[in-house]
Amino acid sequence: MQTFETLFLAFNRWLLIAILGVMSLIIFTNVGLRYLTNESIQWAEEVARHLMIWLTFIGCGPVLRYGGHIAIENLQDALPAAWARALRFLIVLLMLGLFGFFMYFGWDYMDRTQYQLTPATQISFAFIYAALPLGMAMSMVHCLLIMRNYIAHRQFASDAHFDATASASL
Repeated sequence: MQTFETLFLAFNRWLLIAILGVMSLIIFTNVGLRYLTNESIQWAEEVARHLMIWLTFIGCGPVLRYGGHIAIENLQDALPAAWARALRFLIVLLMLGLFGFFMYFGWDYMDRTQYQLTPATQISFAFIYAALPLGMAMSMVHCLLIMRNYIAHRQFASDAHFDATASASL
């Protein structure tokens, strides 16, 4: 299971790096061309916007994994340990339900928009909206991988980079 988790996290990170790299390259090239030649790439803003959508949903899982989403923890802190664990279990169930809800309706939304084309690139909107069910499925996997330590100890995942950054700031 540890090997799967390592490979899954590496895949997710490299996918995010690739999306961000392509998006940055497109925007930089378009800005450079606009100022140097007074021309711009017709499809650059559209593709960058679509890549930003993908970046958001694909990046949701790793942010969840490290506890980066906004959380209100006052109630957990005020409860006895057993009640706090039960609350965290309920939170995990709600998150998994929300991810499932988004996956289902994201797939439905893809189906409804499959024949609509983007203005500049003329590709199906279903390819853009595929980020929602895929990102939520990946977030669900991340949630399942960290839920044991989260429920039992309110600990999020960490890695060597995260630990080094945290200890350097202390």
